Amino acid sequence: MAVFADDILQAAEAAELEIIEAVKSLDRIVDRNQWKVIEAFQRHQVSDFHFAGSTGYAYNDRGREILDLVYADVFGAEAALVRPHFASGTHTISTALFGVLRPGDELLYITGRPYDTLHKVIGEAGDGTGSLADFGIGYRETALNPEGGIDWDAVAGALNEKTKVIGIQRSRGYDWRSSFTVAEIGDMIAKVKSLKPGLIVFVDNCYGEFTEEMEPPQVGADLVAGSLIKNPGGGIAETGGYICGRADLVTLAAYRLTAPGIGGEVGAMLGTTRGLYQGLFMAPHTVGQALKGSIFAASVFARCGFRTKPAWNEPRTDLIQAVAFDGPEHLIAFVQGIQRAAAVDSHVVPEPWDMPGYEHPVIMAAGTFIQGGSLELSADAPIRAPYIGYMQGGLTYSHVKFGVLMALQRMRDSKLL
Repeated sequence: MAVFADDILQAAEAAELEIIEAVKSLDRIVDRNQWKVIEAFQRHQVSDFHFAGSTGYAYNDRGREILDLVYADVFGAEAALVRPHFASGTHTISTALFGVLRPGDELLYITGRPYDTLHKVIGEAGDGTGSLADFGIGYRETALNPEGGIDWDAVAGALNEKTKVIGIQRSRGYDWRSSFTVAEIGDMIAKVKSLKPGLIVFVDNCYGEFTEEMEPPQVGADLVAGSLIKNPGGGIAETGGYICGRADLVTLAAYRLTAPGIGGEVGAMLGTTRGLYQGLFMAPHTVGQALKGSIFAASVFARCGFRTKPAWNEPRTDLIQAVAFDGPEHLIAFVQGIQRAAAVDSHVVPEPWDMPGYEHPVIMAAGTFIQGGSLELSADAPIRAPYIGYMQGGLTYSHVKFGVLMALQRMRDSKLL
């Protein structure tokens, strides 16, 4: 049994008393999302024969077809494309963007610089990589204002006749800012469409699913995308992603995933169907466990003198808990402590490295059953000032608690606490 210093245990006990009401409020969100998912299953009469595998072209795979309908229902969208063939969230987002943008069009992100792995997708003209820029698709971004909101003057100035798609990143990514609530995203959508009717609004929904009672399509998002090894996979889906929104736009994304004229009509599910259904069923509960852990972490780290975002009593609209440290040593010890608490690969000691798709050395704690599964307890950070660690996930609240205590103890043992 792990041994933790008395003051660390005392901080944990005080935190658990402090967060009681916040956790109760979260339970209500979990209930409503769980009931919503069950009712979608019932509405589409999901049966065990829908879990059967398919081979080859997989024409008329009824399990695959019903899964799309269930996702569309749960997310309040016209249509959905849910497939194990998406390799990551970045792949899923890339498929959606390439599906709806054409040479000469322009993509405008209004929530600042997007997550690091999308930078290569955006690319530079003539880079030869097949990026958006390489296909003659323009890109602009507007920085957030000092309060972390949309700079509407900058957005109005950036819009032009080529602007076709507005990009919104719901999660904070590697920034010290608040994630955007679904209500805030709804306000953004209404505003940009008043500035230029006919725009397509795309939302990167990664880390946000089931943290609130509504999803972006229910407030006007035309297209959203996310990863199944994050929230909606429930810790069970082994791979994949989803795209949902307007039916015509989902069809275009499906043409990009397979081929024009074929789209979502083919694609063997490779034995994953049961896991995708069951993962979606489990997702509201498991996301709730992770969020409870994040609330606990925010309270404990604040008690130990670190800045946290969001604070324990602030609204949450994604899984990510950011903690600001004094320097790289604190940050590295934090991530190593999270890894030490894992059930898988706890003996591995993470070190910063040049990870593909990232612009700075990155350190990652990922002792997970599913490689890179960030609904499981994990932590990562670029090694750059201001030295912010990003913790997310946790299939059980107890595991998150264990990880937080282990991270603090690791800092204590390294004489950093």
